Amino acid sequence: MTTTESSTRRFFRWLLAIFYLLAGIAHIRSPGGFLAITPDWVPFPEQVILLTGVAEIVGAIGLLVPTKTIPYARYAAGIGLALYALCVYPANINHAINNIAVGGETASWLYHGPRLAFQPIFIWWALIAGGVTNWPFQTKKR
Repeated sequence: MTTTESSTRRFFRWLLAIFYLLAGIAHIRSPGGFLAITPDWVPFPEQVILLTGVAEIVGAIGLLVPTKTIPYARYAAGIGLALYALCVYPANINHAINNIAVGGETASWLYHGPRLAFQPIFIWWALIAGGVTNWPFQTKKR
């Protein structure tokens, strides 16, 4: 972990934290759409949606904890949010493949295609924001 952080990296860390904070609140306040896309094989879907909301909020807060306060909070949050993004991928696939209506509306592949393609980027972004990896931005040591 480095002790300095560029303003660009800080901006994107905050942006990801805000995204996950808002998503976590949405999971808790309005779980219906998330329940609709949850695959049938997920046990206790209502509790899972609630816990995913809590995980998003905790991860967002973890990304914002100063490293001097809790040195590995950002690191743990980065790993946690990356794993979270990996674990919810089946719901996104289910939503796309089965063309599930959310709020009475179905979405086209103009929505689903980029969403599915962006999921690995969310995983990488969480790892970058948490300081878990610097790839591909690391400088080579001579």
